[in-house]
Amino acid sequence: MNVLFVCLGNICRSPMAEAMFKQMVDDAGLNGKINVDSAGTSNEEEGNGPHPGAAKTMHAHGLSTDDLISRPITRQDFDWADFIICMDNMNKYNLQRIAPAQDRDKIHLAYEVIPGKEDQEIPDPWYTHRFEDTYNSLNETLPLWLDKITKELS
Repeated sequence: MNVLFVCLGNICRSPMAEAMFKQMVDDAGLNGKINVDSAGTSNEEEGNGPHPGAAKTMHAHGLSTDDLISRPITRQDFDWADFIICMDNMNKYNLQRIAPAQDRDKIHLAYEVIPGKEDQEIPDPWYTHRFEDTYNSLNETLPLWLDKITKELS
């Protein structure tokens, strides 16, 4: 099962989600069964590491940023991913616009797994500088995604 996290620049929310989800997959003993990556809908930050605020927050929570390099989403990502989890409605709209028709049902908002919060967005901390809030939002949603994806493995 392949999971791709997507935000605008792939330097704040999606790399944080990637690092967190990789740790959750590892903790659950699911390495090799669930593969995780991230990308951005923009190529503006291509080749850059995580935003310093995102990196600081990830390090504070014991997460590595070593292999996190920003890149734009590609056609191959749509083929590869079973789940494309994005952080806000603008990125969801942009993904649905560029996705091949057969891959549009793979695109989800991060909060979609929480009843009553399906349309909630994870704000971009590049603007708000509230990186810990981003971590907390992801920490609320990602365990539920892991449960959902694990059930689909069986």
